[in-house]
Amino acid sequence: MKSKIVVLVLIALSLTLSACGGLATPVQPAQGQPTTAPVEATASPQETAIVRIGWTGGPDSLNPGVAWLAKSYTIFELVYDSLYELNLDGTYAKGLVESVERSADGLVYTFKIKSGVKWHDGQPLTAKDVAFTYNLVKAHEDFPTLNSYTTNFAKVEAPDDTTVVLTLDQQVPSIESKLVFLYILPEHIWKEYAVGAAAAEFTNEEMIGSGPFKMKEYKQNEFVHLVANKDYHGTVPKVDEVIFQAFQTPDVLIQAIKSGQVDMITQMPNTGVAALKNAENVSVEIGSPLSPDLTDIILNQVAPENCPTADGGICSGHPALRDKNVRLAMAYATDKNKLIDIVALGLAAPGIALIPDGMGAWFNSSIQDYPYDPAQANKMLDEAGYKDVNNDGVREMPDGTTPLTLRVNWPSDSTEAPRLSELLQEMWKQIGITTQPQAVDPDALTAQCCPTLDYDVMIWGWVADPDPQTLLIIPVTDQIPTGYNETGYSNPKYDELFVKQSTEMDPEKRREMVWEMQKITHDDVVYIIPYYSKQVQAYRTDRFSGWLTGQPKLALEDVSSLMVIEPVK
Repeated sequence: MKSKIVVLVLIALSLTLSACGGLATPVQPAQGQPTTAPVEATASPQETAIVRIGWTGGPDSLNPGVAWLAKSYTIFELVYDSLYELNLDGTYAKGLVESVERSADGLVYTFKIKSGVKWHDGQPLTAKDVAFTYNLVKAHEDFPTLNSYTTNFAKVEAPDDTTVVLTLDQQVPSIESKLVFLYILPEHIWKEYAVGAAAAEFTNEEMIGSGPFKMKEYKQNEFVHLVANKDYHGTVPKVDEVIFQAFQTPDVLIQAIKSGQVDMITQMPNTGVAALKNAENVSVEIGSPLSPDLTDIILNQVAPENCPTADGGICSGHPALRDKNVRLAMAYATDKNKLIDIVALGLAAPGIALIPDGMGAWFNSSIQDYPYDPAQANKMLDEAGYKDVNNDGVREMPDGTTPLTLRVNWPSDSTEAPRLSELLQEMWKQIGITTQPQAVDPDALTAQCCPTLDYDVMIWGWVADPDPQTLLIIPVTDQIPTGYNETGYSNPKYDELFVKQSTEMDPEKRREMVWEMQKITHDDVVYIIPYYSKQVQAYRTDRFSGWLTGQPKLALEDVSSLMVIEPVK
């Protein structure tokens, strides 16, 4: 799923929780602090356990079909059910599934789902909702992320209210990884939007699901307010409400947890770690992300013949970026160790390929990365004909015209990209490439990126699914029109390997293909991957207990923690 983090501006709640978890007297926000979002006090506020989570972003959409951003999926996990759930150790657990049978040829899966499950509006959830959801997603290529999970779905049927029969056109490895993020949608609501563009255009703000939390109120660019589903078919949450509050800047976010305005923050600049480690009643946690993520320097290299003009493609990328020599020189001129030390404050590992190191055996640990060598980079550009013809410190194209001046954009809510951009500007200047840095609203950046390809260089990132398929599909040629392939890269050999690995049932043979695909994109310099980040989060120890720390993965905003935390007595 996309980790392209969306910005939410200057909104939060100034009502804070009392020590025992209820609503306290409203506090006046300090200058620069967020304002108050509306929350009604109950008759017995001490009995209402409301946990407030601060973040510097939020959902780009409440429609699971079109959402790109990781924060949207955080909300989906709380509001919706799927057939399987992802544990903090990377394994799968049964969600709505009670049992599953697979045919001898591996093409037919028969799922028995729980009976008696209710939607948040009281309607019964049946196997027909599951079949409807899978068929809806399969029919909509304008669902850019979810549709890819259904590639090999030949037929989905519900012969009765508790049975789902999924027939594949060929075997696929790890069926659980295809179903874990296919959130089950209520047919009685979505059937009105099933045909044509209506499904992608549906705002879904009521967000009727069957999960452990219900949508109470949502204000875009402000907050998401959820309440516990006391009729949930599984374990009922111990808290009553969860409010995700949006803050304009990371500095204000850090002040919010120090002051007790929020109970947990999902992200922070690494510069805030030291300050929070010394803050009273605040615990800072550092660990591996639940979904391994990576920061990537995205290079627009789409060839003119691959520009998706029918889908709105502008393809205005600098022509030099279509030259592998230029991309390779930029890689040699990127000092990743310096970026890690200064931007990530050491809380990261050097990046190499699109599959991050947190994905275990799928990560190609044999790739030798390009060393930091500006002299080699300059030599390559000289030999390729990129000269500084007017001696202004900036090289021109081999024909002596367009200077190598690159637009560098990043989402304006990013905590690391501004400093990263500054350092890249310094590094690339040494080889005669200058940049025009600019932060862009994430929604606007998505629009100019995917599939418009109206940029030169972007600093953004991806969050990995447990299976490598979702990251591997990004550079596939036929994903250029969908916007998933945001570099415009095209390589027939890579495309062929993607198809083969997606149906290879032998884990070792599949791993070999996955490693080869990483080597191809690394050698072609599709991206420059500066680092793989650690997860850094913080929570207040005087408000709620039970946060799941010390686990293989750290994700305090995940449903796994929010189901078990409870007010400090």
